[in-house]
Amino acid sequence: MQTALLTLTGLYRRFPSGEDTVTVLKNINLEIAAGEMVALVGPSGSGKSTLMNILGCLDRPSSGSYHVAGHATAELEADALAQLRREHFGFIFQRYHLLPDLDAIGNVEIPAIYAGKPAAARRQRAYALLTRLGLADRTHHRPSQLSGGQQQRVSIARSLMNGGQVILADEPTGALDSHSGQEVIKILQELHAEGHTVIIVTHDMQVAKYAQRIIEIADGEIVGDRVQSDVAAALATTSATTVARPTIALDEGSSWRATGASLIEACKMAWLSMRSHRLRSFLTMLGIIIGIASVVSIVALGEGSRRQILKEISFLGTNTITIYPGKDYGEEDKAPGRPLISADADALEKQVYADSATPGVSTSTTVRYRNLSVSATLKGVGEQHFRVHGIRMAEGMSFTVDSIKHQMQEIVIDQNTRRKLFKPADNPIGQVLMLGNIPGRVIGVAEKEQSAFGSSSSLTLWVPYTTALTRIMGQGPLQSITVRISDTASPSAAEQSIIKLLTQRHGSKDFFLYNSDSIRKTIESTTATMTLLVAMIAVISLVVGGIGVMNIMLVSVTERIAEIGVRMAVGARQGDIMRQFLIEAVLVCLLGGILGIALALGIGAIFAHFISSFQMIYSLTSVVVACTCSTLIGIIFGFWPARNAARLDPVEALARE
Repeated sequence: MQTALLTLTGLYRRFPSGEDTVTVLKNINLEIAAGEMVALVGPSGSGKSTLMNILGCLDRPSSGSYHVAGHATAELEADALAQLRREHFGFIFQRYHLLPDLDAIGNVEIPAIYAGKPAAARRQRAYALLTRLGLADRTHHRPSQLSGGQQQRVSIARSLMNGGQVILADEPTGALDSHSGQEVIKILQELHAEGHTVIIVTHDMQVAKYAQRIIEIADGEIVGDRVQSDVAAALATTSATTVARPTIALDEGSSWRATGASLIEACKMAWLSMRSHRLRSFLTMLGIIIGIASVVSIVALGEGSRRQILKEISFLGTNTITIYPGKDYGEEDKAPGRPLISADADALEKQVYADSATPGVSTSTTVRYRNLSVSATLKGVGEQHFRVHGIRMAEGMSFTVDSIKHQMQEIVIDQNTRRKLFKPADNPIGQVLMLGNIPGRVIGVAEKEQSAFGSSSSLTLWVPYTTALTRIMGQGPLQSITVRISDTASPSAAEQSIIKLLTQRHGSKDFFLYNSDSIRKTIESTTATMTLLVAMIAVISLVVGGIGVMNIMLVSVTERIAEIGVRMAVGARQGDIMRQFLIEAVLVCLLGGILGIALALGIGAIFAHFISSFQMIYSLTSVVVACTCSTLIGIIFGFWPARNAARLDPVEALARE
């Protein structure tokens, strides 16, 4: 006794039509036993295709009930229905519905991929099915390279991939010539003989006559249900299987293997889609490429600028602290304290945080050389002055300890003074200059001194501070002491130590400090702010690029609705569809990000080739952040198109061509 596998009771299917509804199926009561070969026949518009869609769990009834081996489909979630289609039903479509980007064996494998079957096992089974159907030499041909009959046989092989307990054939011979149609009918008869339940939907009675049972539908109602005794008897004698109580187990969970296989398949299909639409993919990536290249380049440019600026201002003595006599800035000192003396400089120089130190005084003077006379700034300094301020000698030498100790009348001039007083070919070393009424011998020419405020045309000369105080300015206190802080010491900690030391020496805080480290901090802060500002502009371009990705992906979903329908028909879950399109969006953005990074590196190479004095500094952090941003853009802006694809109705999707 055959047991009902598919049971429909009081089933109706209605569709909205404007403000009204159209009833396509009316009070359908039907049982189909396991192992039957049934033909659903009727004219176009009779409702037979709608009935097949409900039988195959592609559609749901508006009312009534449909049970598959005792399972009420109305109570099943979308993924459970997908499992029924994937593991227990097999579809053969009139228009084949093969995926054009996959070869024959790839199309056959799809149901097994969503079922989580191992790659080697599914490839072996797909090849065996194609060989059985006479396509052993066509396994790697794409649908466009196959005839109609061959494509239909690929579709049949796909329906059998996971077993195909129930074969649903919608006009399987409708698009074939008579010879190919007969081959397909023969294959269906063989499948029935092996124990498969075969349901053929057709309007052609010549096809229906091969079924053991014919169910006629007209205007949405069953008007005939008869068994062809002779066909049933003939089929019974060739049947290899006696079908007993059908068992269909449902497990709505998915294994890690199924998820992994789906991820691999999604990546593969994303790559195939990008290859098939190269121009569209490139235009989609373009916004991401420009945005990522902008972000990476701007960060590299900002870091390069910061380092270059710090390198240049290092010559200004940015790691120095200058001590001045008196109270804080802007305050009048009515009770002057102890003046700064050279012993203070000596004490500061001996501290662990001090690299070097120099006293300082300054005045203006008239400098004469032969018949030339110019006004210049005269600075009295210690022997370590040029080290403190990072000034190197272009010619000659700087002062020595003896120069300071013996108040020698030695002069170091700057480049501006050299140009004013001497010809380019002249050697200024050893020449005597008159500083007011005091003669002095030039012992060195300093390199151009950097300035925080740009280039200066002023003339500067240096003499030992002892010489300046005793021979030129008359006795007086030091105007300042400048300490260069060691590179390993903290400028703020050194500042506090200087205050503590001089307060102890002077008995009170009768001095104030200027820490030039504030210049570095200000420049770093300004550079970081500008880099952040421009980077935010680049981020806006990334967002615009992401919106472009979303638009293209929405178009892609629209173009590939038929493909989505096929995947759902062969058992893809909503999560599988969503995952595929989401991964495609991520892959597009990730590749765009990689190309953007490559473009940024190329810009840096070109920049370095033409501008040798400046270098863009790339950081691994910015590259990693750029890749992360491109991936997040793919996820964020790909989510909506992917969700739309996953929520498509399988029947409506399959109806699209």
